[in-house]
Amino acid sequence: MKKYLHSADILLPKGSFEKWAVVACDQYTSEPDYWSSVDKFVGDEPSALRITLPEIYLSDNVEKRIDKVNENMKNYLENGIFDIHDNAMIYVEREISSGEVRHGIVGAIDLSEYDWHPGAKSLIRATEQTVIERIPPRVEIRKNAPLELPHILILIDDPENKVLGALEASKGDMKKAYDFDLMQNSGHIEGYFIDENAQNAINAALSELVSDDGMLFAVGDGNHSLATAKECYTRNPSELSRYALCEIVNIHDASLVFEPIYRVVFGVDIDDILSAAAEHFGDLNAENGRCVHLIFGSEEKDIYIDTNGSLTVGALQDFIDKYLAEHSGASVDYIHGKDVVRSLSQKENTIGFIFDGMKKSELFPAIVHDGVLPRKTFSMGHASDKRFYIEARKIK
Repeated sequence: MKKYLHSADILLPKGSFEKWAVVACDQYTSEPDYWSSVDKFVGDEPSALRITLPEIYLSDNVEKRIDKVNENMKNYLENGIFDIHDNAMIYVEREISSGEVRHGIVGAIDLSEYDWHPGAKSLIRATEQTVIERIPPRVEIRKNAPLELPHILILIDDPENKVLGALEASKGDMKKAYDFDLMQNSGHIEGYFIDENAQNAINAALSELVSDDGMLFAVGDGNHSLATAKECYTRNPSELSRYALCEIVNIHDASLVFEPIYRVVFGVDIDDILSAAAEHFGDLNAENGRCVHLIFGSEEKDIYIDTNGSLTVGALQDFIDKYLAEHSGASVDYIHGKDVVRSLSQKENTIGFIFDGMKKSELFPAIVHDGVLPRKTFSMGHASDKRFYIEARKIK
């Protein structure tokens, strides 16, 4: 049987999980108080905080910080702070801020089957455009690290919940890996070891989800981290670097809510940008067109655009990118929440664009159709709901 999700020798701390588990490094990047409070809470206890690099510190003596992370990793390995669980997968139930529970499987994916380039026909694909400039700094962090800790969430399109449903039903018979409250009021998490028979059943179920053009997995969170892992594997291939630890989540899980990310464009003449929109899209009242709600000052209006089969956000982003390229004084910001859009759009020479968000059922077809989604297409949960670093795996 082909393996789509692989077991791994997973390392878990022997001590306090409460002080060990830390939220993904790309969160709270403008909130130093958050990371200061985490640092105080952790104290001198072993913690993922000491072997990861929060992005808030990327401009603060980063080379020294990277060296310290790698030194701490080696010390943790040498001082036996981990229990090693051979050939493991872990079934995870994570309570998030809404009170819903996110269900997932921690396992390893084969980086030789991942390609982040737009239009790739690989088994594992990016959901949004990868910013190449963001990869080299991450390579500097990973290239000499003996361990990886995953915050990557990989999505599967499993409407009947065949992959995870059986695990939820049988968790009472599974050996518990961990069970604790996450720091900073970030909910609760439980993990259960998946035995070999259940691992085989997972891969059998995954085999039924592969699309006609060969796609199974879409990266939900952590695309640049996964692209970094692929780059490091390409530079120095080995059996350890070939795989990356991640968590698999069903896109149809009730906990996953796709929230649209709206656009606000600043520094524009309103009549000019409306005229440009009419020129770009043609008829702004297109029959069967997708509705975009415009806000500028005290005025609001709806236009209907022909997206040519693409997502509304994609067609709109194409227009905005073209407009910005031709108007050097204009700029765009990506906004969560209609109220914020409405407030910002009261400013002079500013226009807001509100539109229906992408449906879950549209994600996988959109990737197949368009290659990758436009940047800032959707948000998948609040910062406190992002994956925490818990499991580790040797990559050297």
